[in-house]
Amino acid sequence: MAIISAASSSPNKMAIALVLALLAVFLGSSSAQLSPNFYYKSCPKLLSTVRAGIRSAVAKEARMGASLLRLHFHDCFVNGCDGSILLEDTPTFRGEQTAAPNNRSVRGFNVIESIKKNVEKICPGVVSCADILTLSARDSVVTLGGPSWEVKLGRRDSKTASFAAANSGAIPPPTSTLDTLINRFGSKGLSTRDLVALSGAHTIGQARCLFFKNRIYNETNIDESFAEERQRNCPTNGGDDNHAPLDFRTHKLFDNYFYKNLLEKKALFRSDQVLHDGGSTDSLVELYGDDSDAFESDFVAAMIKMGDIEPLTGSQGQIRKVCSRHN
Repeated sequence: MAIISAASSSPNKMAIALVLALLAVFLGSSSAQLSPNFYYKSCPKLLSTVRAGIRSAVAKEARMGASLLRLHFHDCFVNGCDGSILLEDTPTFRGEQTAAPNNRSVRGFNVIESIKKNVEKICPGVVSCADILTLSARDSVVTLGGPSWEVKLGRRDSKTASFAAANSGAIPPPTSTLDTLINRFGSKGLSTRDLVALSGAHTIGQARCLFFKNRIYNETNIDESFAEERQRNCPTNGGDDNHAPLDFRTHKLFDNYFYKNLLEKKALFRSDQVLHDGGSTDSLVELYGDDSDAFESDFVAAMIKMGDIEPLTGSQGQIRKVCSRHN
């Protein structure tokens, strides 16, 4: 096959090549428009303001760090990382907060709103709620002893939310099989390795009895003494709102003990234990349980990829003045 040099190309061919090159630039993925330096000039104190807000919130309640990380996950998995989960219901609008995966489950809205108010004082109308939520997830991990990374910024806020999309199954429930998890994450452009690494977020935080009761009483791939211990605070009748740590060893510290628990069949959720239950992800769980550096490195890479899910950029969406309602 002959290669035609630029010098021998016709003017028409050169013009076409130039147009195609320009289209490649302007029609690239919206995630490519995100940058860690997006607010470098427009809001230079953004990072320190968000960090201070997260440190204060986590100091008051360590569980809040896990809640904010989860809030970011639930936002990104429904129509992308656009802050839509932050929109509250109105008499004429139903958002995502009361959808089955979120209702009485996701929390931390008040923390994001408080940080947004502080950001508005120094940079009014500049920083999106979607970016504040993404930064808050990173800073929550760091505050609880986990790794740090550069967060790409420049997301804009959705003007609406979708109750139906949040209920569609995009967010996998704690009863999920391994195949379901792989498919749900794959539909968002996340690999099986990303799935296992991101599941390590369950090294922090707690869960309501309602979501693991069936497992501790009826499932067999669970350590018997562990199940009996959990049953003491989660009776067969009642107690649905009682809480237990997802990582019974170090649930206030971001580390790799989540994976060590899986190796001993001491996962609170079925959707966690299936990651090490004779399937294709066993080796990754064993790697992360043995090598915390490997876990942290893959977790960071997966968090960055998750933050790239269908962001609104450029002239899309808006910069909300208040995170709970559109302008």
